[in-house]
Amino acid sequence: MAEVYDAIIIGGGPAGLTAAIYGERAGMKCLLLAGHGAGGQLLLTTDVDDYPGFPDGIKGPDLMTMWRKQAERFCKDIINEDATEVDFGKRPFTVEAGNNIYKGRTVIIATGASPKMLGISSEGEYLGKGVSTCATCDGFFFKDKDVVVVGGGDTAMREAIFLANICKTVTVIHRRDKLRAQKALQSIAMSKKNMKWIWDSAVEGFYGDKLLKGVRIKNVKTGKVADMPVSGAFVAIGHAPNTSLFEGKIEMEKGHIILRSLPSVQTSVPGVFAAGDVHDYIYMQAVTAAADGCKAALEAQRFLEEEKSGKAGN
Repeated sequence: MAEVYDAIIIGGGPAGLTAAIYGERAGMKCLLLAGHGAGGQLLLTTDVDDYPGFPDGIKGPDLMTMWRKQAERFCKDIINEDATEVDFGKRPFTVEAGNNIYKGRTVIIATGASPKMLGISSEGEYLGKGVSTCATCDGFFFKDKDVVVVGGGDTAMREAIFLANICKTVTVIHRRDKLRAQKALQSIAMSKKNMKWIWDSAVEGFYGDKLLKGVRIKNVKTGKVADMPVSGAFVAIGHAPNTSLFEGKIEMEKGHIILRSLPSVQTSVPGVFAAGDVHDYIYMQAVTAAADGCKAALEAQRFLEEEKSGKAGN
């Protein structure tokens, strides 16, 4: 008979690894499906200066390597496979990965989100070398320098406002002649004296040597192309939660998993919990994802205890 795990954790980033640590330490038998891209978005972050406990900062990949080793101390069942199918219709739940089907009394979804990219060839070349998708993560490295933010929605305005407090100038490049962001964010952004605006334009390319030196901008109405020297470029056209696997299996809105009642991370299916960027579209930080992983593991453990005593779901 196949083993039934107390918790199957889907995702190997900060939320998933933390859930594995807390779950095993709480006495649960956990399976961590870390995925082929284990490590999450921190693998794309060169320097991490805002994660507590590292006074001199740490490289994103190095942080995730240490995090993984810590999880391995407690969780012995870690598989680098992506979940390909789930069934939340009956207990125990089943999760398929790597041609195997695993059973779990609870499931923790921690598959994260992926930043939306522009899709131009030079983008990947300078990612982590001047091109970033996270101002909170990387903005400090461009203190008193000239940067651009690409986008016109809420994400772009939040990034631009954050950077305006750090950088010399922040130029917003938007392909339309007006912003899509909510009015409150627009008002704050427009009040920043060191912010500039380039309308009806799109970034066509990035250039530099080993590090980014500038962006190539095309006016979408006139077709005119111009180069703009900058030290940093922040692509802020949003994130897409990695939740397509759960469509129709759990309650979601615009791809984000809906939680039953904050601060709980319980989803619409009792016994299934969500941690990190799969539900969080506001903060989206490693430290908040880790906190969610902790909460999910502790809630899963409590759910199982209450189930034993006949109180689960009450």
